[in-house]
Amino acid sequence: MPLDDTNRRRDRGEGPPPAKNVLGGALLPCSVAPVTGFFRDGCCNTGPQDLGLHVVCAEMTAAFLAFSKRAGNDLSTPMPQYGFAGLRPGDRWCLCAARWEEARLAGAAPPVLLEATHVAALAVCSLDHLKDHALDAP
Repeated sequence: MPLDDTNRRRDRGEGPPPAKNVLGGALLPCSVAPVTGFFRDGCCNTGPQDLGLHVVCAEMTAAFLAFSKRAGNDLSTPMPQYGFAGLRPGDRWCLCAARWEEARLAGAAPPVLLEATHVAALAVCSLDHLKDHALDAP
């Protein structure tokens, strides 16, 4: 369901309440160009089927993309068969919380948008560490 339809349904009291971000507010969109999120709804929403916990909204950097490729997840190479154009520095993407934490420990964590990072990230990442890398620090 497109993001606008989801928001209209919520406004009418239909469907689940809005997801929360790590700051306790409503989860904001991460990116629609490229479209990100486990559900490809532009937000770092999660659910039982999201085993990777794709909940950290991060802005890609060359250092992180190189780190991720070395770690076995090449996010920069286009894969047209999956409709994936590849990510470039500056793109925003919902990362797996564990991969973001792994990159942080290696000194390659990309900056995050706290208001677009799902509260579920706190099961893996500390709020202080996320704030240390925040683009939208409170």
